[in-house]
Amino acid sequence: MNESTDCIERKILLKATRARVWRAVSNAEEFGQWFGVNFKGKSFAAGKAVQGHITYPGYEHLVMDVVIERFEPERVLSWRWHPAAIDVAVDYSSEPTTLVVFELTGGEGGTLLSVVESGFDKIPASRGAAALRMNTSGWEEQLRNVEKHVAAT
Repeated sequence: MNESTDCIERKILLKATRARVWRAVSNAEEFGQWFGVNFKGKSFAAGKAVQGHITYPGYEHLVMDVVIERFEPERVLSWRWHPAAIDVAVDYSSEPTTLVVFELTGGEGGTLLSVVESGFDKIPASRGAAALRMNTSGWEEQLRNVEKHVAAT
């Protein structure tokens, strides 16, 4: 576990095949089910921007907006986004984005899913520390969510 100011790193061993974990991460609609975003009718592809309304209670008014960078089947999915962009009165478009990388590798009895989000040091100081804190706890919750999701399906 990296505790830097620029990067969040989390790993989880999922008791599922790599194909199953890849589908949970790379199929936009399925991803939205465990992540809490309505990506109905959407798909992830390199170079594509994807938007969906948050479905997490209290945050339904927000839109998750990502740009997919890498899409390497059963190996890597990455995107850029504006982390913790939760104030609808703020235009985050001029801020740098962070890079989120999901990487799948073989693990004993399943698939090791690694999530790394980096680039927090480039975010304005007025938001950087709060975004890092929010996403640190957020990724911990999301890894629990994907674990329950792949176990149930």
